[in-house]
Amino acid sequence: MGKVKITQIKSAIRRPEDQKRTLIALGLKKLNKARVIEESPAVLGMIRKVNHLLKVEKA
Repeated sequence: MGKVKITQIKSAIRRPEDQKRTLIALGLKKLNKARVIEESPAVLGMIRKVNHLLKVEKA
């Protein structure tokens, strides 16, 4: 597929535990940290789950 750049823009504090675990699985632990990852159906599903906490861009 392609690559996607994700940046955490909102805190995981006061979020459900499964959303916190999803952010960690995506490699995001702190605010304003970005990661470029390969698109796959599993990754896109995780991004969709926590989309309200992220900024997503094509890389």
